[in-house]
Amino acid sequence: MAIPRVTIVGRPNVGKSSLLNRLCGRRVSIVEPTAGVTRDRVAVAVRSGDRSFELVDTGGLGLVDEEQLKDHIESQIEVALATADVVVFVVDGKEGKVPGDDMVARRLRPLGKTVLLVANKVEAHHEEIALPEWQRLGFGDPISVSAKEGFGASVLLEAILAHLPPKVDEEDAAEGDVLRFAIVGKRNSGKSTLLNQLAGEERVIVSEIPGTTRDAVDVAFEFDGKKLLAIDTAGVRKKKSLEHAIELFAHSRSNDSIRRSHVCVHMFDVREPISQVDKSLAAYCVEHYKPVILVGNKVDLAPELDLKKWDAYIKQQLPGLDHAPVVFMSAKDGMNVDGMLELLFELRDQTKVEIPTARLNRVLQDARDRQLPSAGGHFPKMFYGTQVGTEPLQVLIFVNEPRLFRGQYERFLVQQLREAFDCPEVPIKVSWKRREKVVLGGD
Repeated sequence: MAIPRVTIVGRPNVGKSSLLNRLCGRRVSIVEPTAGVTRDRVAVAVRSGDRSFELVDTGGLGLVDEEQLKDHIESQIEVALATADVVVFVVDGKEGKVPGDDMVARRLRPLGKTVLLVANKVEAHHEEIALPEWQRLGFGDPISVSAKEGFGASVLLEAILAHLPPKVDEEDAAEGDVLRFAIVGKRNSGKSTLLNQLAGEERVIVSEIPGTTRDAVDVAFEFDGKKLLAIDTAGVRKKKSLEHAIELFAHSRSNDSIRRSHVCVHMFDVREPISQVDKSLAAYCVEHYKPVILVGNKVDLAPELDLKKWDAYIKQQLPGLDHAPVVFMSAKDGMNVDGMLELLFELRDQTKVEIPTARLNRVLQDARDRQLPSAGGHFPKMFYGTQVGTEPLQVLIFVNEPRLFRGQYERFLVQQLREAFDCPEVPIKVSWKRREKVVLGGD
């Protein structure tokens, strides 16, 4: 998507992620006082006035990573710099200039890019007095900010906007209807490989080290003339294993990614059994009424796999998603990725179905005539219903006693609605409301 790209760089722990969060107005990057927290390129679309741009956070330049990902991180930074229209070079105005800042400056000078020097963590008068020392880096006067407190953020944003290339039509197109889908799954299920396949570039680090992706990473792309936004999420593991704040926040970001998506792509390594993590993720999708595609990945590594048996197995393990379609693919080879993308649009269309009130009530009456809930001495009465929302589909039904209709009968009724209104693969949220007078069916 051809909107300008602004890349934030700097040595580790100068506040790059905090600055991205401040400029975009929400917590996107993990913020934790530990060098090397951000490892992928974390990108977010920012709109100010009539301009849009992609703001990209990167790992710290010169990072020594105990998990031997230094080369991967450096390659991500290389791509971010090569494709940037504006570079925001962040230094620590509180700590002052150190050799690591000179190393970053040497890296930036040959690029020929517009570089905005930003002194972060400037929160006191004596820190402002020391700002002229940064001119020796060769990028002019620094813009003083405090990402933590918000000081100077508006000045920096104005400077970024002033240095963006001329506006193009693609920026307006980028504001159109975009299908957002979250790619979720336990660690090492192939989520980042799929994202790189979709993006057409190595946008996310792919490593055999489980848990490489900590942030949720957004990637915008087009398929068959339609716009999509893929949200890669940190590989999830059991909460009791989240030993420090970084992984706890990564877990929270995965949940947030599910909530803000239109459809979820739940990925599995077909060679592995369904885990408790998978079941927890599935339950979270069900709880938030998200359409889900169950993706059996890495079929290229499992030539003896019985697809029908695996389909039945996953539906048995995840009963709350027994309506969800199953797709088998190889994210690495690109096999059946297009089929998965087409299915995303089909599922979203199903969540937009308009249900006429008269027809809805005929279906409810037929369902009532076929089966009534077990009432335990009470007489359940279903009066009438109406559609109250889409994405997800939502139906409000008036009954004499809501508690009688919840649980097993609600699941039966949802299945009847799916079949009647041609939305067999998406959830329907049914709400019950007490009413005394009989309306439905003339009783």
